[in-house]
Amino acid sequence: MTDSVSSFEELNLSPEIIKALGKMGFSSPTPIQSKTIPIMLGGGDVIAKAPTGTGKTCAFGIPIIECLDPGITDIQAVIVCPTRELCIQIGDELRALVKYRPDIRIVTVYGGQPINRQLTALKRKPQIVVATPGRLIDHMNRGSIWLGNVYTAVLDEADEMLKMGFIRDVRKI
Repeated sequence: MTDSVSSFEELNLSPEIIKALGKMGFSSPTPIQSKTIPIMLGGGDVIAKAPTGTGKTCAFGIPIIECLDPGITDIQAVIVCPTRELCIQIGDELRALVKYRPDIRIVTVYGGQPINRQLTALKRKPQIVVATPGRLIDHMNRGSIWLGNVYTAVLDEADEMLKMGFIRDVRKI
């Protein structure tokens, strides 16, 4: 892992992300962020474990956003999480990070929400999809989500997904 850094500026992030982080009330990276963001920005794979509330969503969300090609209208990143509540939470945090990047679209897909609303949102060509396993597979089977150009996949709370019996779904995805 890399050495800790004391500011987001040291991570060479875009001005839009730094501005969004400030608006979110963040002034310096947490340890998980300072260790993982440089690795992910460099194209490396990361397996990270940290307690709740330590900034894991920004730790993977910032590099995903920074590496997106807004000119590509295919899904470039998929974040899979075990519950709709976490799906919504991650989607909200990522939307806050792209506040000053109107060229980036994020869609959340999860059970318990009308599928037609999700189908409409997916027609807007998001670059990032946050999903629960079952609903993601449902969209894949319908042909409303294609993951052929995904360059980043995040399994958030992978241990919980396995405990909840999502192993087959995760393998299929």
